[in-house]
Amino acid sequence: MLGIALWSLWSPATPSRTTAPAQPRARASRPSANSTAAGPADAVRLDALRASHEDPGEAGRNPFRFQPKVAPPSPSRATTPIVTETPARPAPAVPTGPPPPPPIPLKLLGFLERADGVKWAVLSDGKSAPMYGKDGDIIDGKYLIVKIGTESIEMSHADGRGRQVIRQTGQ
Repeated sequence: MLGIALWSLWSPATPSRTTAPAQPRARASRPSANSTAAGPADAVRLDALRASHEDPGEAGRNPFRFQPKVAPPSPSRATTPIVTETPARPAPAVPTGPPPPPPIPLKLLGFLERADGVKWAVLSDGKSAPMYGKDGDIIDGKYLIVKIGTESIEMSHADGRGRQVIRQTGQ
């Protein structure tokens, strides 16, 4: 068995395993135009390795954003912009006046109806005991009940400014 293996290895009928195709060998033996060595192998160009390359730094790439890369702004000369439209006129100044009154901080808890048909609203500020009032009453010394509806009430500040509708849900 060993004899057959040796015979097949050194037999002149089988092609040699070290032989390479002629065309790549011919290319490898020719020196390239950029190489400085005259040997069969290309020389390492140390000057190209020592040359400074651009530092990638801030590449502007965000792997979590799926948009095309934004081109950096090109250096341009200082020119006056060409205006094709007429410039918009500034809006006239609106007189601001006094600030609006603060919102009414009361919540409508529910309603009470007396036998004579008078409706009372039950209100709370969340800090003290519930407050009761009917149409025209002043609550907590600051707020006036303008009208009591079926699911909401209309209130304003005691001086009549800042009307607000308060629903039974508390908003």
